[in-house]
Amino acid sequence: MPRPSTPAMAPLPTLPFAPAYPLRTERLDLRPVRHDDFAAIYAYQRRPEVCRYLYWGPHDEAGSRASVADKATRTTLTASGDFLQLAVVHRDTGTLVGDVTFFYTRHEHRQGDIGYVFNPEHAGRGYATEAARALLRLGFEELGLHRIQAELDGRNTASARLLERLGMRREGHLRENEFLDGEWSDEVIYAMLAREWRARQEQPTAP
Repeated sequence: MPRPSTPAMAPLPTLPFAPAYPLRTERLDLRPVRHDDFAAIYAYQRRPEVCRYLYWGPHDEAGSRASVADKATRTTLTASGDFLQLAVVHRDTGTLVGDVTFFYTRHEHRQGDIGYVFNPEHAGRGYATEAARALLRLGFEELGLHRIQAELDGRNTASARLLERLGMRREGHLRENEFLDGEWSDEVIYAMLAREWRARQEQPTAP
């Protein structure tokens, strides 16, 4: 009996790869970070509540300037381990509401990772979900990835809800595997496969 055929995969993109900026959503533009974004990014990088579940911060002015300078260089993927860091700008107002990261973790195995940090002054409007969905679209539709994941501190329930809204699946819960802010914390892993992304795009839109 013949073995079932494996679905053909799209060819891997030629590296280096840079998206056609900006990545546009219904309300947002995702574009490379610029040096003149410093004031908007520092406004949330200095806030302890923003950095509570992250591996850095809060930043002082010098730390934030260094962060912005580094982000401004992250515009092109050249090899596994590279990443893009993009400012998220509300198109109608020009307001920078946060920034997102797309990690190109493993070229040959078609793996990626996403992250996001947003100014709480703009919370509750769905901007983080909208921007993170654009990263999934980039990974699955432009880069031909097979799997994209996100990791978060187990106490960060707001971020977990965001990933669940995107349709990502909770795959792992690592107990007390990180020592952050003077205490042991859990790490939770969410992921989505390309076929799961395609299935969600084929679902009918609610009227």
